[in-house]
Amino acid sequence: MFLTRGDRRLLSTSGDYSNSVFFLILVVFLVVPLAELYVFTQVVGSIGFFETVAIMILVSVTGAWLARHEGFVVLARIRSALSEGRMPGDEMIDGALVLVGGLLLLTPGFLTDAAGILFLFPLTRLPVRVLLRRRFGQNLEHGPGTSFDENGAMDI
Repeated sequence: MFLTRGDRRLLSTSGDYSNSVFFLILVVFLVVPLAELYVFTQVVGSIGFFETVAIMILVSVTGAWLARHEGFVVLARIRSALSEGRMPGDEMIDGALVLVGGLLLLTPGFLTDAAGILFLFPLTRLPVRVLLRRRFGQNLEHGPGTSFDENGAMDI
């Protein structure tokens, strides 16, 4: 079987992709729990076990309420954008970030709680949204797989 230059390029980049996915899985399932365990033991040593668990429960309950509230705010912004006839790109990113923030707050641990809180507040969500928009901007505005010519006209 003969591979064209494009086929070889596709195969070489898929290896890079699988390595980055492996690294991400390693971080999520090994490094984050170990870091959370370390922080948990440090806090328990400082203030006690029951106080630490109470703080974690309080943060989770408050975070769930805040995620629900921010979710409704983002949903209202999405509806407003759609009623104005425009694509709610930023609002969709905000909705995804609020969802991720809520999930992180429900995950036990201080580090995931801190990251979740950052995703829930609009001012701290903005830099992440800007980064994601820069990465996925064309797909958010026009849908995936849309291409444009040098004059900005859509290729059909």
